[in-house]
Amino acid sequence: MKTHVTPSSRAGENFGRQEGSGGLWDSLKKAAFILGSGIFLLAAFGNSVTWHLQRFWGASGDFWQTQWTKFYQLFGGNEWALFFVGTMILPTVAFWLFNAVLMFADSTGKPSFITRYRIQVDKNNPVDPSKLRHAVKTVVYNQVFLSMPMVWVAFLVMKWRGNPCSVELPTFHQVLIEMAFCGLLEEVLFYYSHRLFHHPAIYKHIHKIHHEWTAPIGVVSLYAHPVEHVLSNMLPALMGPILLGSHLTTTSLWFTIALLVTTVSHCGYHLPLLPSPEFHDFHHLKFNQCYGVLGVLDRLHGTDTVFKQTKAYERHVLLLGLTPLMESIPDPPKKLK
Repeated sequence: MKTHVTPSSRAGENFGRQEGSGGLWDSLKKAAFILGSGIFLLAAFGNSVTWHLQRFWGASGDFWQTQWTKFYQLFGGNEWALFFVGTMILPTVAFWLFNAVLMFADSTGKPSFITRYRIQVDKNNPVDPSKLRHAVKTVVYNQVFLSMPMVWVAFLVMKWRGNPCSVELPTFHQVLIEMAFCGLLEEVLFYYSHRLFHHPAIYKHIHKIHHEWTAPIGVVSLYAHPVEHVLSNMLPALMGPILLGSHLTTTSLWFTIALLVTTVSHCGYHLPLLPSPEFHDFHHLKFNQCYGVLGVLDRLHGTDTVFKQTKAYERHVLLLGLTPLMESIPDPPKKLK
């Protein structure tokens, strides 16, 4: 008699095998190594790499400072209103504008210059409208009732520690260093929280909701159980600015980029000149591979070994041309049963 293997059981079995070979202490040491190495490289090469960009920023610094001062005065010094607009309104508007375009393509199959880059060509063509509506409602709930209170708490903590809405803007060099730190920290926190949610005792109760979409679309990036949204979506992105005491402009830029990047990772289209979504798309397809954002910790922990043996790995590059990679690097033909 054949035993039916569910995605949750596969994820749980693989999680156990992977954890057995390492251990918590080994994982923490590897995470510290990655984070420490990243900070060291930034400190070592920051001045030389950013020198020309710093000159541009300095040349236009008066312009940006003037615009920020006007924006600050527009709110009459109401720092919570400033913080709310910068960390909730602007990133959220960017998220929904981008996803509106993607959802139109998912629902109509048009325009072809987007849909021709679909990764899983036989899925979401078109997307199930009832399933899409449910996802949108869940995402709106998460943003309004979970993200917003967390941003409020972040504001209180950052205000207590310093002045996140200072009238004086940070230097370009400072913004770049802080953005890099936030990216590295998010990689560590998201990777381990994500793997934790794949533990068999947790997966079926929490993370399985997100994996209802084996072929993800952009808006699904925030489609998650409330516990997962707080611990795996929000905290990894919030912790960097909180620890660094980042200026509002840096935090706003970081949140916006983070939301757009996770949308691209889930969008289901490998579009030209955008980061490759093959890595995370493969995670949704196979469940027990490719847990991280950047892929660094997956390489250290060996959670990308299957991915590296696939055509999807060969396609995991920045597309600089117009020919879809599914055409130039097609999957091998399926074996007849």
